[in-house]
Amino acid sequence: MRGKTENARFSTLAIRAGFDPSHHREHSEAIYTTSSFTFDTAEQAAEVFSGDEAGNVYSRYTNPSVRVFEERLAALEGGEDAVATASGMSAILALCLSVMRTGDHVVCSRDVFGSSLGLFANTLSRLDIQCSFVSLRDLDAWEQAIQPNTRLLFCETPSNPLSEIANLSALSDLAKAGGAVFAVDNCFCTPALQKPMAFGADVVIHSATKYLDGQGRVLGGALVGRKDLMEEARSFVRVCGPSMSPFNAWIFTKGLETLELRMRAHCENAQALATWLQEQTPVTNIFYSGLADHSDHALASKQQSGFGGVLAFELAGGQEQAFRYINATELMSLTANLGDVKTTITHPATTTHCRLSAEQKQSSGISSSLIRIAVGLEHIDDLMEDCSRGLRALST
Repeated sequence: MRGKTENARFSTLAIRAGFDPSHHREHSEAIYTTSSFTFDTAEQAAEVFSGDEAGNVYSRYTNPSVRVFEERLAALEGGEDAVATASGMSAILALCLSVMRTGDHVVCSRDVFGSSLGLFANTLSRLDIQCSFVSLRDLDAWEQAIQPNTRLLFCETPSNPLSEIANLSALSDLAKAGGAVFAVDNCFCTPALQKPMAFGADVVIHSATKYLDGQGRVLGGALVGRKDLMEEARSFVRVCGPSMSPFNAWIFTKGLETLELRMRAHCENAQALATWLQEQTPVTNIFYSGLADHSDHALASKQQSGFGGVLAFELAGGQEQAFRYINATELMSLTANLGDVKTTITHPATTTHCRLSAEQKQSSGISSSLIRIAVGLEHIDDLMEDCSRGLRALST
């Protein structure tokens, strides 16, 4: 049979893994927009519903289009299985409620996505699941935070928006010693740049909305990991229903085909823009792990094959200066989303991290003068010109 992917490399897997053409012999993955599936006999229906015979039942939890995306992403991450969900946040919720119960405890890095903070600090606390927040890079703090009832260690790396890097192998060792699941949000790097399971992670989380799609079109999330953990997560999706639609799954599957090429281009543009910003006088601090003077550059170089497309920087002055800079730009899209071919710019303190208290913002390094740019695939000279507009506005 043509199209075999055994021992294939990343770019080949991204194009072909998980695809099993139907009897129609289609060359591109089909979109199965159906709510349910039929059977030839009552006996066959009983066999499929019981799980004794393989087959699709209902698109809330079994759909061929979704399954192609799951299998392809699992192949790229090096995981045993994957579970697709309606959004990145529903993927995190599915993980949490699959591995934890009332009375359990989670340790989480404090500089995760704002909605993730809200989930761990507020939503899960209603179920008497408590969370301890620690500095991403402080391994002693992680170790001290682990309790006998700790079931999950959770982090994002690189962090949003300061590009701090977690020591994945060290955190994996701590999780194993404490009998906890170690989960890593790999949204910023994707498997094209980083494979957390190669460093001991049990589960990888994705907001597929970002780079896996790559063009800001649809919402989706995914978990990748050990088969037993994925079976628990799939059961959650089946019962609770945060399902990925077949159309969205098809979009993500097609996005994976160009993932490696796009991520290389994002990295190239971000590196060039970060290097250029270093030379600009009003810029006081730049946060991008691809810069040699970034505190985590060596660790990022070890764990990642590239440094990603997201950078942040601070200006001399506070929120007024940051707003003046952003408002003067004309090319970049003013939106909090990232992972798009279009470059986006935002002010984290008043958008992505606006619900954090002043104390939480300070501890997470979210200053009033901080600006985040998710560098897209436009020509780098055009991006530099747009950034120059922002800088010129500071002197007027």
